[in-house]
Amino acid sequence: MKLPGFLNLKGIGGQIAALVVASIIALHVIITAAFLINRPDRGEPFAVGGPHELALAAQLLAAAPPAERARLLADLARAYPQLELESLPADIQPAATEIDHAVVHGLIRHLGSHYRVFTLPPNPHRVGIALPDGAMIAATIPIPRRPPPFWGGPWMMTAMFAVISVTLLGLWAARALTAPLSAFARAAESFSLNSTDAPLPERGPEEIRAVARALNRMRARITALIDDRTRMLAAISHDLRTPITRLRLRSEFIEDEAHRLHMLDDLDQMRSMLEAVLSFLRNDRRPESMTLTDIASSLQLVADQFSDMGHSVRYVGPDHLTAMARPDDLHRCVTNLVENAVRFGTETCIRLARSADGAAIEIEDDGPGISGERKDIMLQPFVRGDSARNMDGAAGFGLGLSIANAIVLAHGGELSLHDRQPQGLRVRILLPSKAPDRRSAA
Repeated sequence: MKLPGFLNLKGIGGQIAALVVASIIALHVIITAAFLINRPDRGEPFAVGGPHELALAAQLLAAAPPAERARLLADLARAYPQLELESLPADIQPAATEIDHAVVHGLIRHLGSHYRVFTLPPNPHRVGIALPDGAMIAATIPIPRRPPPFWGGPWMMTAMFAVISVTLLGLWAARALTAPLSAFARAAESFSLNSTDAPLPERGPEEIRAVARALNRMRARITALIDDRTRMLAAISHDLRTPITRLRLRSEFIEDEAHRLHMLDDLDQMRSMLEAVLSFLRNDRRPESMTLTDIASSLQLVADQFSDMGHSVRYVGPDHLTAMARPDDLHRCVTNLVENAVRFGTETCIRLARSADGAAIEIEDDGPGISGERKDIMLQPFVRGDSARNMDGAAGFGLGLSIANAIVLAHGGELSLHDRQPQGLRVRILLPSKAPDRRSAA
């Protein structure tokens, strides 16, 4: 039998309902404990010497026979030592001063008009009481206890304690319920095809465990799909290399020089296309580890390599600048960008500078540039430039920028395209100084 959602403690609804019930029970326990400690129904304990006991003592002495009053007064003094009861001589004259004491006024109202209450200087809390038959007694009126301030009262302290307790309970429960969701967010950020992270832990409410299982299955299916795609393309590449090699050998026997050269160019383009596509697809399968790399030396090496091939490429920047990077991937990224620059321009400049977060690399050329509306899509795979930059349609396959962008993203950086004045293109790479928290497919 399946329980309703609010009764199933394994689900989010049941746990929230249990939290509400637990909060209500905690509030009742706190309030009950405060009631039992303070007991507002018990009132002031007159046994400690209040005006009510003094009035009763006076009435008892007035009702007792004169011969018994001395013994009764001694008994009352022992019962109420705080009142300090004693008899007064009959010749003491009551003070004529006005009585300005709230407790004394209450005592007068309680005793009635047959009794007289007067003060006994110099102690303002020492009073005398004249009984109806003329006998007089003296007593000390206790100083009334001041009520606690509003913020220090028992009920206000109880309310504050209850609010704090329930708030802490709610925060703990909210953290327990949202912790798996935070783990999902971190897993989604760190997910990549080359990641070796452990599967998501399947814990928490039933709904959270179901989502964790679904995400783990999705990661497994995506990884298997990409593995199958890579294996299939690798097999196709291997099978195509053989007929391409045979065609190249057979083309050598073509007598027409022009046809033979065109055939060789087409075969070279097919081989280059296969290698470029496989390089793009394999790039995310065997990631290089991040190490402390001298970026300046790597950029100088790229500039020297292209200069040795006869291109006008120069490096501008510091002699040394280190950061966490993948050296081979970074070299490949910059090489791809410089290849595009020398293909469409006559002069290329590689700049390096420190940025607020790490290092900034810029590759500038004096070519025709890229129109503004195409800058965003140029970073996507298999997208070629417009006719202004695509002067040789057989020279590229639209993968250089996308591979470079993927490598930069794998470093946790950012690649952007900008216009250069008066003409040309500037490719800007921002690399962080620390290793990225997540690894994406390069």
